[in-house]
Amino acid sequence: MKEISWPDIQLFSGMTPEQIDTIRPIFFTREYQAGQTLIEEGEMSDEMFVLVSGRVRISKSMLIKGMSLPLAEMTNPRKVLATLDETHYPTFGEMALLDRDTRSATVEVVEDSSFLVTDRSRFFALVASHPDVGCKILTALGKSMAGMVRKANVDMVKLTTALALSLGKKIGGSQE
Repeated sequence: MKEISWPDIQLFSGMTPEQIDTIRPIFFTREYQAGQTLIEEGEMSDEMFVLVSGRVRISKSMLIKGMSLPLAEMTNPRKVLATLDETHYPTFGEMALLDRDTRSATVEVVEDSSFLVTDRSRFFALVASHPDVGCKILTALGKSMAGMVRKANVDMVKLTTALALSLGKKIGGSQE
């Protein structure tokens, strides 16, 4: 595994070396082979991952579980949201770390990868024992998730506009 530059991990940027030394013990490394699934959409979990080497693909089902639609031309009802490498040490599973709910997307390993991993109990033990460090990490997680919500809002407006325009053309075309 390559040398990890902890200050370059967005979650820890701006922290002192002493604060980062406080954080290190709650993480352990885990290796995955290309083709393995790191996170499965819909599963329950409380782990968060930081990609430190390799490449992953994030995808989301375009259908709600149990939903059946006549989408004959759709061979794979999954939408690839992103393919990421270790360049910016991306983080996955922040929401499950905080609320222990189901995973919102699937993360598949595209090439052999290494991750820093922590879980809810380790994380909140750190928050309890070092509230200053915990507050910084929680603030960084909040900012990251706020950015995701803002992007999702823009995407939702684009999607509903495209759907309305598409339906308008079909409805308008059939009435003439």
